[in-house]
Amino acid sequence: MDKMETTLKAASEVNSEAGFSFTRDELIQKFKKVRAFTEEITDPLKIEDYVVQVTENASPAKWHLAHTTWFFETFLLEKELEDYDPIHPQYSYLFNSYYLQTGVPHCRARRGNISRPTVKQVFEYRKSINEHVVNLVKNAADKQYEKWGPIIEIGIHHEQQHQELLMTDLKYMFSQNPLNPVYKKVDRPKAKSVPEISWVDFEEGVYMVGHEGDGFGYDNEFPRHKTYIHDFELANRLVTNGEYLEFMEAGTYNEPKWWLDEGFSTIRDEEWKAPLHWRKVDGEWYQFTLSGLEKIDPNDPVTHVSYFEADAYARWKGYRLPTEQEWEVAAELLQVEGNFADAGYLQPTALQSEQAGLQQMFGEVWQWTQSSYAPYPGYEPLPGALGEYNGKFMCNQYVLRGGSCATSKSHFRKTYRNFFHANERWQFTGIRLAK
Repeated sequence: MDKMETTLKAASEVNSEAGFSFTRDELIQKFKKVRAFTEEITDPLKIEDYVVQVTENASPAKWHLAHTTWFFETFLLEKELEDYDPIHPQYSYLFNSYYLQTGVPHCRARRGNISRPTVKQVFEYRKSINEHVVNLVKNAADKQYEKWGPIIEIGIHHEQQHQELLMTDLKYMFSQNPLNPVYKKVDRPKAKSVPEISWVDFEEGVYMVGHEGDGFGYDNEFPRHKTYIHDFELANRLVTNGEYLEFMEAGTYNEPKWWLDEGFSTIRDEEWKAPLHWRKVDGEWYQFTLSGLEKIDPNDPVTHVSYFEADAYARWKGYRLPTEQEWEVAAELLQVEGNFADAGYLQPTALQSEQAGLQQMFGEVWQWTQSSYAPYPGYEPLPGALGEYNGKFMCNQYVLRGGSCATSKSHFRKTYRNFFHANERWQFTGIRLAK
């Protein structure tokens, strides 16, 4: 058994133990639905939009369409079908992201330099792989289906991650255009006002955190384990644009006392004065959205802030960011409801309810925590290439929780651990306070 076969076998076993129980028809429908949603995201694009890459961290739309297809071809079809011929021998080079154990990937910063294959050919590639995967599921023997079904589920969740990246990459691309192009015009719920922040308290104790093993989960969510947590309080809602604007107008971007040293160096070197996508027009603040340039709504959750900015804001208010364990303990008994990608608003929305308790815990924005992205006690990455999925990034990054308006609800779990570097802010990242 070669390394890739070992990897896929282990991945299959992990997710079978985690509760893989889809019938063939259910898995095919889920596969088709997710694959279709990726193409729905690209529907508003013009052909010129598909290839543009404005920064190394934001990949072209065409690349996302192809890479998510390459994943199924590489980790499933090439290993399962003895007579399978790759669509093109160079696709494994062009559309690999960072899986060094499957081959050397094409340079990340140059993905926008590749005009061929054409957009049409990439859609043909997707159609072909879709047909192969569906036929494999329909025709596999029971033992084969049990073995490969969990790998297809991993591929589905992988594609949902790229749907979120695709949306934020498109937003960043359009934001660089002085014409302020509109990706899709959407009317969002508004609020006349937002109540003052209140606090929800939690008692100290030993709590269980991490994935329980029922349903899909990435390896970094395992194993479930005990953790001791001191008394803490969590803000009942997210920080708003209006509240963050007060922070800006207080001159805090010029005062090093509120900032981590690396954070102050970053905002000085990058000349940050506001969240990403904010700009001043005729003395008033606007933000670029996927619906175009809009005047800042003070009641909407602030978004596109870095860890450095979230941490500085919390210090300025006299509070702090929650740990990821505190966030998970607070979220455990809540129903997963919120503004996810399924709602189609393309932007965080204002709090619509004044009911007691925690609000806006799910969807809207990824919430920065003060927790470094590190392995749980007893963590074991998958062997081989799929082991590169999470484990090798456990260095110099912080954990975010809660999902965002670009996250599919069916992809989200309360134990989901997103992670980014402290200076990154092109994702829908926001702030919840703790004390």
